[in-house]
Amino acid sequence: MGIEVAIVGGLIAMAIVATRFFKGVSFTAWVLVGVGMAFCYPDAFQAWWGMPLSLLIVPLIQLIMFGMGTTLSLGDFLRIFREPWPVLLGIVLQYGVMPITGYLLVVAFGFRGELAAGIILTGACSGGVASNLMSYIGRGNVALSVTMTALSTLIAPIMTPLAMTTFAGQYINVDALAMLMGVVKIIIAPVLAGIVANAILYSRQAWLQRSVALLSFAAAFSILGTVTLLLPSQYEGIKQCLALSLFLIAVMSLAKMIMLTRGRKDNQWLDRALPLLSMFGICAILTIITAQTYDVLIQVGGLLFVAAALHNAIGLALGYWGAKFVGKLTGLAGFRLGIFASPNSRLSEADCRTVAFEVGLQNTGMATGLAINVLKSHLAALPPNVFGTWMNISGSLLANYWGRSVEPSQDGVEEIEVGQEPLS
Repeated sequence: MGIEVAIVGGLIAMAIVATRFFKGVSFTAWVLVGVGMAFCYPDAFQAWWGMPLSLLIVPLIQLIMFGMGTTLSLGDFLRIFREPWPVLLGIVLQYGVMPITGYLLVVAFGFRGELAAGIILTGACSGGVASNLMSYIGRGNVALSVTMTALSTLIAPIMTPLAMTTFAGQYINVDALAMLMGVVKIIIAPVLAGIVANAILYSRQAWLQRSVALLSFAAAFSILGTVTLLLPSQYEGIKQCLALSLFLIAVMSLAKMIMLTRGRKDNQWLDRALPLLSMFGICAILTIITAQTYDVLIQVGGLLFVAAALHNAIGLALGYWGAKFVGKLTGLAGFRLGIFASPNSRLSEADCRTVAFEVGLQNTGMATGLAINVLKSHLAALPPNVFGTWMNISGSLLANYWGRSVEPSQDGVEEIEVGQEPLS
């Protein structure tokens, strides 16, 4: 017992120090706290007050996806026409190469059944929320990162079931239609709700700066959410998803109204709150899954971490060097697509870093949600949990390394500033 207390206490102390002095790795530190607590006290994260904590996983993922949606606007989806090459490259690698990489690792390590399906599922998911943060810390192209995440998430209902039926069908029964609906319920609907909330929160329209209008929005979406809960029981999954999305929009409308009445006309409070909320949600999910699959993790955890490290390293390397290669090809060939092309088709260093993070950091929350909600398997949710833990460690370390280096822009004079979209 004393050893467990010392381990958890040490991890918490490390996380507090990281939060105070090394903010770039604070998220990773708190992930380790959650996983460490689950390892030391697995029974404490099985159920609280008679409620299995596994029931919280899908709502937490939907909450995280809603938070991601609030950072998006319709313009993010249209940006692909201005920067097509890195976006298309990221999509090809994300859904073409990463599922194959997962399958090859399954064969190489001899994984079977639900564990094998979970590894392939991780590679078959869209870019992760963490890629946007890592691109910011690592002096990447943040606007491009958001665009790539948005597009890969949007096409996930088609690409993820397709990859799973192709590569994981021999390990577990994959219902492609159920998986498609699972992606829509767990990922797409909350993201779309977040985009609606973004339009309300960041709108400069005069009427959306008035308390009466915002209170009306909050009331209307609350009523719609309540009515949704009254739908027949055969629509249980859709009910939960739509109701949560509608209530979240109502909460955001009410929050903006409160901030306006307090004289806060900017959205800095939201920019601070949502990353914290996402960090809490991810840490909670990793903690719960680690505790739920503790016995299996003890047996195969070492192999899973090796597979996770290889999968992640291949994704980061393919993303970065693939972008470098495509950048050279497009630069040498002088490709132009008229109004659809940027003035310079070559990819900058910031673009290459962004593609690396987008390909190397999968949406393990999405994989966990699909494993629990569609595959009905906590065991299939274990690989995304292990992969997600390692991705956050490696991603934050690489982002901090790149963040300390100042890379010249394409003309060799201007430098990339943190959070600034590189000039092209």
